[in-house]
Amino acid sequence: MTDKRQRQLEADAKDLHQFGYAQQLLRDMGGFANFAVSFTIISILTGAITLYGTGLTMGGPLVNGLGWPLVTVFTMLVAASMAEIASKIPTAGAMYHWSSLLGGPGWGWFTAWFNLVGQVATTAGIDYAIALFMADLVGLQGQTALLTIYALLLVSHGLINHFGVRLVAAFNDLSVWYHIAVTLAVAVAFWFFAPRRPLSFAFKSGFTTTPYPYPWAFLLGLLQAQWTLTGYDASAHITEETMDPRRNASWGMFNAVWISGVFGYLLVLAVTLAIQDLPAAAAAPNPFIFIAQTALGPAFGKGLTWAILPAMWFCGLSSVTTNARMIFAFSRDKGLPGHARWATVDPKHRSPVAAVWLAVALAFGVAVYAKGFTVITSLSVIGLYVSYAIPIGLVLRARARKGWRDLGPWNLGSWGGLVNGVAVAWIAFITVLFVAPPNELTGYTFAGLLVFLAVYYFARVRGKFKGPKKIGTEEELMRMEKALDKSSA
Repeated sequence: MTDKRQRQLEADAKDLHQFGYAQQLLRDMGGFANFAVSFTIISILTGAITLYGTGLTMGGPLVNGLGWPLVTVFTMLVAASMAEIASKIPTAGAMYHWSSLLGGPGWGWFTAWFNLVGQVATTAGIDYAIALFMADLVGLQGQTALLTIYALLLVSHGLINHFGVRLVAAFNDLSVWYHIAVTLAVAVAFWFFAPRRPLSFAFKSGFTTTPYPYPWAFLLGLLQAQWTLTGYDASAHITEETMDPRRNASWGMFNAVWISGVFGYLLVLAVTLAIQDLPAAAAAPNPFIFIAQTALGPAFGKGLTWAILPAMWFCGLSSVTTNARMIFAFSRDKGLPGHARWATVDPKHRSPVAAVWLAVALAFGVAVYAKGFTVITSLSVIGLYVSYAIPIGLVLRARARKGWRDLGPWNLGSWGGLVNGVAVAWIAFITVLFVAPPNELTGYTFAGLLVFLAVYYFARVRGKFKGPKKIGTEEELMRMEKALDKSSA
């Protein structure tokens, strides 16, 4: 280990001590690895492709031509707001810690639960999407076959995460280049080897297969881009495993969004302009597979689809990683039932293995309950974005009270209030949008969750849950770290 690296690790551990935590997780990720986790979870080859049919049937080509860049711009404002907070508060609890420190333990508790629901639903949506694609490609039918594939995918992600952060980091580094290579391959294939419509076709309005008025159907189709551009809070959840997190985690989050937005737009435009028969494509069981095979030929189109599946698998792997870190951080502060188990760290692998398998089990349960891909994805968007909105809103309040000071090296400066305000407004808009018809089940589920959490909080949690807790003095934290180092040696 170089002297520079050693000094950075020691500085990061001391920085973490300010929040009262020991360096329990293995801090081995650089800036690229941190970015790689968020970029992999966003995974334009997962979200943009698996929900391509949803966007097409709702609002036609315009969902991709105009909807995608529209969502990208607003999401960048949300990511920028979160990056600033992560630079000031670089702990694995992320939004939960931010809300607790800015608004008190009650705000933190609710933020943690919304984030947990969103994280679990995201993991479920990713692996369920892979299972759907695999079933379509090999011709399997029936819920039993689908759930079997889905369960095996979840177990594979659990096993990789079980054996430690170095293995996950290696897969994530590989994932970035794989995503970029396959995205470019798909885009080049559609741009140069498929019949191509004029660019104006991507801005064609008026087409929908739904009974809703077109403006409403178009807005519903934004779920395609908005679900794709989620999960970038992963960079914040792994700050305790990232070197120089005040810079690297913030840039990892923000860069993951804008780079995914640009590459994703090139991808969806290429696919959209290759549509030869719009009504037939929208009516197909899997519109993307239909477009690929009709535009590129059955063999080439199917081969390209198979090449996308590993990128989706990488996406699911990263989702379990960040989900487990959130469970670990919340349990470390005694926020979850059974917290003592979920907060344990395997001394050999320096990984929160119990939290990993809880994340896997919960994701399986969500898919069984939802029985529909759109419900899973809309639930993950709402859960995650509400957990993003709470700390951003609390920062906006702190700014108004002149209490948002001593910012980290990544900050918004004088633009902070405007950026935060627009970000909160956008989240409020999509939250209402994605619980409205035809996503009533999502709305009922989220409303039921709100009622349950409110009752549970006031009956059992209020006054008892203290939020983020310092687990020791400087000397005690250093002794804990030395003991972990000996156990993992």
